[in-house]
Amino acid sequence: MNEPSTRIVKVNGSGCRIWENGDGEPLVLLSGFGGYPNWTPFLGHLASKRRLIVPSLPGYPGADGHRLLDNQLDWVSATLDLLEAAEINNTDLIGLGPGAALAAEVAAMVHTHVRRLVLIGPMGLFDEGDPLGDIWALRDSEVPAMFSSQPEKFAEALSCPDNEDEVEWRILQTRAREAAARMLWPIGDTGLAKRLHRITAPTLLLWGDADRVVPPAYANRFADLITGPCETKTIDGSGHRVDFDAAEQTAKAILSFLH
Repeated sequence: MNEPSTRIVKVNGSGCRIWENGDGEPLVLLSGFGGYPNWTPFLGHLASKRRLIVPSLPGYPGADGHRLLDNQLDWVSATLDLLEAAEINNTDLIGLGPGAALAAEVAAMVHTHVRRLVLIGPMGLFDEGDPLGDIWALRDSEVPAMFSSQPEKFAEALSCPDNEDEVEWRILQTRAREAAARMLWPIGDTGLAKRLHRITAPTLLLWGDADRVVPPAYANRFADLITGPCETKTIDGSGHRVDFDAAEQTAKAILSFLH
């Protein structure tokens, strides 16, 4: 698996890492909970067919500046700044979890930024009768089973690599959780429901059928609110992190939609 090239851009004066790998048409991905401290098989599958660009959101691995973002508008503005600093425009955009909530905001607010949109287990909506999983109350030992259908393997993936300092690794993960909490705490409702009607780009909603973080029923809520053409696909046997539980299958579903 080829390693990506790395560059740093500034957002609100703070550095944000951008990974790039592969050839072909550009494809941009905004990561989910925890970000990407390492290049993964899922990213490799996408980069085998497209020029994959993975910006790190503020506070996620490879980026600082999340403590400057106090509300949803701040997060949307920072995301737009990040995409524009990376010279990303009018391209296909993927988002996972919190990154999907921000990708939806970008597609809703700036139509020229997004050609086609893929939302994987997106957050941003809330139904009192079917609430999101309470990820903020989890002990570290409970995280793998909440996010993945393969908790033992996911726990191993979250563990500190041999070439990393364990204290720094824990700080990295804690900072990423804090960044997500600044946008989504306490119930994950960002007011996105008021803006989804502005999405006109062709959209794929992708869910793991065993998602314990964002119930799969939310796919219908997103589909009902998005104005543009919208498809829904479920990955059988996968939890919220379909990019981990079914990396190749998820990448194939995305690439097929974007073909």
